[in-house]
Amino acid sequence: MQPKKVSDSRSVTSLHVLPSDTNNHGTFFGGKLMMYVDNIAAIAATRHARRLVVTASIDSVDFLHPIKAGSSVCLEAIVTWTHRTSMEVFVKIITEDLMTGERLLCTTCFLTFVAIGKDGKVMPVPKVIPESDEEKMLFQSAEKRYLHRKLRREETKNFVSRLTLGKPWDHEK
Repeated sequence: MQPKKVSDSRSVTSLHVLPSDTNNHGTFFGGKLMMYVDNIAAIAATRHARRLVVTASIDSVDFLHPIKAGSSVCLEAIVTWTHRTSMEVFVKIITEDLMTGERLLCTTCFLTFVAIGKDGKVMPVPKVIPESDEEKMLFQSAEKRYLHRKLRREETKNFVSRLTLGKPWDHEK
């Protein structure tokens, strides 16, 4: 399988933030933004793998600046690193005040996608070739994030195994 340039997976979309997209503070709903993040990341992962993909995890998301109604939001995603069947996708979210042109980096996050075949089984993915300084920095730090995710997944499995499956918050029994 031939490696692919990071830039081959680059996916970009922009949205106009309307009042119906906002919460009672007049800022973009975080959950709605996450829907767009997952969508653009899935496009980047699919472009890289040229296979069906599923979201395996989303790393933490820290909102650094609010996204206000009337502004635009630009989401950019690239595949930064791959393992055998998984891909790390980096998403950058930038808001722009359409009246002044001021742009702010609002948040970044990493998602992990897994390529699957039509039978639902995992499939191998091509390696990536970073070219720009930013791509190289993301690539060089990716394995550390991968190992952290692997540990976090084991901790989550352990935690979940200790939870009950009764009625939600039923403490009477």
